[in-house]
Formats: sequence, C-alpha cells, structure tokens
Amino acid sequence: MGPKMKKEKVLVLGGGFGGVKAALELSGDPHFAVTLLSDQTEFRYYPTLYRTATGGARANSSISLQDMFTDKGVTLVQGTAETLDRKAKTITTTAGETYGYDTLIIGLGVVTNYFGIPGLPEYSYSIKTQAEVERFKAHLHQQLIDDRQPDLNYVVIGAGPTGIELSGVLPTYLKQLMKNHGLPVRKIHVDLIEAAPRLLPRLPVDASRAVQKQLKKLGVKLYVNSIVQGQTPDELTVSGKPIRSHTVIWTAGVTNHPFFATNHFIMMGRGKVAVDVYLQAEDSIFVIGDNANTPYSGLAQTALSDGSFVAENLKRRAEGKDLKSYQVKKFVTIIPAGPKWAAVIYGKFRLYGWIGHALRSLADLVGFHDLEPWRAATKQWFTEFGHQEVCPVCTIANASQQGR
Repeated sequence: MGPKMKKEKVLVLGGGFGGVKAALELSGDPHFAVTLLSDQTEFRYYPTLYRTATGGARANSSISLQDMFTDKGVTLVQGTAETLDRKAKTITTTAGETYGYDTLIIGLGVVTNYFGIPGLPEYSYSIKTQAEVERFKAHLHQQLIDDRQPDLNYVVIGAGPTGIELSGVLPTYLKQLMKNHGLPVRKIHVDLIEAAPRLLPRLPVDASRAVQKQLKKLGVKLYVNSIVQGQTPDELTVSGKPIRSHTVIWTAGVTNHPFFATNHFIMMGRGKVAVDVYLQAEDSIFVIGDNANTPYSGLAQTALSDGSFVAENLKRRAEGKDLKSYQVKKFVTIIPAGPKWAAVIYGKFRLYGWIGHALRSLADLVGFHDLEPWRAATKQWFTEFGHQEVCPVCTIANASQQGR
C-alpha cells in the first residue's frame, strides 16, 4: 500500500467476543483504521461469569479493553450505538457522538428478555454483567447474615448452560458461606426450572439425561414443562403453584439487541439478522455472533469464528483477492455441572466427569488466548483458582483456608 493511500475506516460495534476478535485481527494491518465502540470498559468472558458469581475472582471473567488493545493501533470509544445513517455511513450514540465508517461490523450481543412476566425485572437476579454478579453475591451474603440460615429455596430459571453451571455450584458455595460466617451448615434447596420438556433442550437427549443425573446427585430439584407466571418479593409462581423464595435467578431468556429493530434491519427466525454468505446484512455492513441468523449463533466460539472470518475477508478484499464463503462450524460443547464435573459433547462423542472438567479448564485457557497473547492468557487463566469476596469475613476465611 502506498504511503498516501487512504485507509479503510472500519467501525466495530460491541466489545464482546465477535467485535473484539474482529478488531484484534484487523489491528496493525496498514489497510485499515479501526475503531471499537463499546458501552463497556471491560470485556466480559461469559463462560466463567457463573464462577465469579459464586466466589471466584472477578478477573477470571473480566479483561480491560484498554489492556487488550494496548499498542494495537485500535481507537477505543465508550458509548452506546443508537442510530445508523446508511446514506451518510455514520453511527450516532445515545450521547449524540457521531462516528463515520467505510465498513461497519456489528457484534452487539443479546439483551435479557423477561417475556413480560410480572415481577421478574424487579425481584429476580441475573449474572450477565459484573454489576449483576456483584448484586447477586451481595444478596446471598446479606440474606445469610440477616436470617442466620439459608433461603427456603434458591430458584434458577432456565436449564440452558448458564442455569446448569450456576445451580451445580450454588450448594457448595452457600455451604462455604455458612461455614465462613460460623453458621450451622444446613441443607440447601436449589430448584432448576425449565419450560421445555427437558434440560439443555438444544443438545442431544442422552447428554441432557447425564447432566440431569449429575444435578440430582448434587440435590438440585428439576422442574421441566414448568411455566414461570410471576414473582413477588416473597415467592415465585410456577405453573399455578407458589415457591417461597427471596433468591430467584433468571438465566432463561434473551432477545436480539434492540439496535437492529430500531434501525430496520431484516430479521429472520429467532429474531436474528438476515446475513449473506459473507455475513453481510447490507452493503458494507457485517453482522456477527449472537446477532446473526446462523445455525450456531449464540455460542462464544461462533462469535470468535465470525469475527476472524469477517476480518480475513476484509483483508482479502483490500488485497484484491476473492472473498471466502461462510462455513458453518460445529464446536465442542463443554458444560460444567457441579464441582469437578463437566459434560463434553461433540457429534456422537461424549465424555463426563472430572476429565470433562479438566478439558473445560483447558478450553478456558485457549479461549483467553484467542483474545490475548499466551503470557497474558495464562495469567488470566490462573485467576480461575482464586477467590474474591467483598465480605471481609469471607475474605479472611478464604485466605486462612488457602494458607493451610
């Protein structure tokens, strides 16, 4: 490229897996001037948020965007994308800032959907962001301190991967909290509620049964074909019956980011954006990850792969090469269900137990390396073995146990 050639302005919306991966892949390429617009200052590593929510280190599920892009030549901007002007090729944020682009890559992720169920937005907890995780952890501690005993029922709604991961570790975590605070350790009642006829409805039946068996071993009570109808401060109504609880965690529903409907994109099944074989929704606009109507949209691995794919095609186009067509990739699924146990599913291959758990741990190391150099990724991965609590009593108790 000649020194006076104009760089292609690439604007990436979203600091999740897809957006970050696309920006990293394009960074340093002399053909592009890359700007990443995110409403967050940190990248959230969703696969380990459940761990942070149950006493793990915040650093295990959070990476500073500034650190990730140090010396990468990417312009980082904090803001919430609101309006797309296709003619002017600009994005305007909720704060009124405007950013131009030649090529737009959108990976905004999904937002929580309560399906209009009364009381859930006000009274339930979620673990999709660090702020929500902190609120949830603070509640667990405060409830134990105030009542001097566990809640009658801890209710997790949604038996997808997040719901299973959380319900699997909650009993152990709560028993640890009781021990830390000198409370008599009592039986923990965790209920897992699913509207579908079985847990993990998008995965094979045999894998679903194996995970169900493991959760039952841990004492988790499973309700399938169960419809959540409403929540009050004291109870949850499920299929006409009340469950007494002050701790309800919603992991069940998400919907596509409202940006797409607001800006009149063509939507397909599951409310995802229609894309072509290049993941292009319209001329010069690419949609990736959770937002795109692709077979495995919704997985972190898909978002990473999409970000790499679009970045590679932009590089090919800049060099005058033919673009590659999108290839649907099926990834290994690893779902932890309790301490030192995970299910590994890939095609007809299955693996359950502690080896699955070890593979999941290694998968996190690889996942961090997808976004960071090996040294930083390894440091990030080691935070998996740490604990972090705001509560000083638990901090001291954890430190004394680690010191033994």
